[in-house]
Amino acid sequence: MKRNYNSTLIRLIIKETKIMKHSIKSWIALMLFFVSATAMAQETKSGYFTEGYLYRYSMNPALGNDKNFVSIPALGNINVGLRSNIGVDNILYNVNGKTTTFLNPNVSAAEFLKNVHDKNRIGTDVKLNVLSAGFKGFGGYNTISLNVRANVGLTVPGSLLRLAKEGPENKTYDIKDFNAHADAYVELGFGHSRQLNEQWKVGGTLKFLLGGGNVDAEFNNASLTLGEDQWMATTDAKVQTSVKGFTYKTTEKLRGAEGQEVRHTYVDDVDVDGGGPNGFGLAVDLGAEFKLNKDWTFSASLLDLGFINWNNNMVASTNGVQTFTTDRYIFNVDDNATNSFENEMDRLEEGIASLYELQDNGDQGSRTRMLGATLNLGAEYTFPLYDKLKFGLLNTTRIQGEYSWTEFRLSANVSPLKWFGAGINTAVGSYGASFGWICSIHPKGYTLFLAMDHTLGSLAKQGLPLSGKGSVSLGMNIAF
Repeated sequence: MKRNYNSTLIRLIIKETKIMKHSIKSWIALMLFFVSATAMAQETKSGYFTEGYLYRYSMNPALGNDKNFVSIPALGNINVGLRSNIGVDNILYNVNGKTTTFLNPNVSAAEFLKNVHDKNRIGTDVKLNVLSAGFKGFGGYNTISLNVRANVGLTVPGSLLRLAKEGPENKTYDIKDFNAHADAYVELGFGHSRQLNEQWKVGGTLKFLLGGGNVDAEFNNASLTLGEDQWMATTDAKVQTSVKGFTYKTTEKLRGAEGQEVRHTYVDDVDVDGGGPNGFGLAVDLGAEFKLNKDWTFSASLLDLGFINWNNNMVASTNGVQTFTTDRYIFNVDDNATNSFENEMDRLEEGIASLYELQDNGDQGSRTRMLGATLNLGAEYTFPLYDKLKFGLLNTTRIQGEYSWTEFRLSANVSPLKWFGAGINTAVGSYGASFGWICSIHPKGYTLFLAMDHTLGSLAKQGLPLSGKGSVSLGMNIAF
């Protein structure tokens, strides 16, 4: 019975997420076009308190540099990474020398579910620095930067994974926290920071945004109640996609009891014809630094406070809450019976499939969406007995609804030479714990840095970190 439960259940899940899967797949293809098929971290937070790291201003626009610089095109600031609170080693398993998924019957439910959370998160912030420059002037420090950016977030409810592994039981499965979001855009920023007095330094960056594409998929209400005498499914889903040339493809089927069929049209695929800019927006970064005394310095910044107005908002939806209730299906444990679980599930699948097959509502015009803002709060302490050694505490919080997260990072940084700085740090937050480090070489004429916010451990054959977290950051710049 377990085998039959799981095989048919997977088909139900695939039907439930089919349009979301197609939309995200098309969206990821667009994002990969922009970032050359790499997932990237926005910035290395290991560099926030590190002297010689030129891109501190991108985490706090008040933190200017003491050098002018020009980035080497596309090589000035490269960040590759992934963050998740569920590890790859909890999805892929080695069974009898072969790689398999958690659905393999030789992987016990207890082994799989011990690391499943109520809300399982996967996300990445992408920031590919095309070209940047910084220079002194106008009474302070100025920066110009051109970046390609993307933000991707996915939340998967633990109940959906439990249902997939254990098979249905006589209870209710609530999977309403199943959401996906992605957007990509080009960012042109102009920053300025200045020293107001001996204690205060402030800065800001104005950003012009050119939208590439956006998708938001939400299951506002999705549940499956399995009783002994009655099954009930409820859903309320909506997908909004803003990509130039994007359309939904539909198919038509006959639905209903024999002799009472009606034609049912639903979305089963997507198409992108062309591409190009599809939105415009503005954003600002604001930052400040306060030096209390020779030992203590405090800083704060609010990044990406702004919006993008997206065009061509293609909507697919269930058009409200849809409910399917039935007591028609009686299962026989005999796999060869006409009303076996497998055969009855096929008929049940036809009945509830229309709940999860979204209707094409067409182009709903433009819509404005706020960016996910980031709040940084930092405190730095200079060791009195050796002023080249500094300790820092940084709290980073993303404010983005379902995709919000927070992290605390404690670091120790040392600069024994004018041209060399290094640091180690440890972090804990929404995505678990991690260990990071940075090394910066900055003699006259150039700078070179290498860092990891999440030190890589063992890798899967696919090259992904088994822990679900990992990052590598490096860059080369001309300084003068």
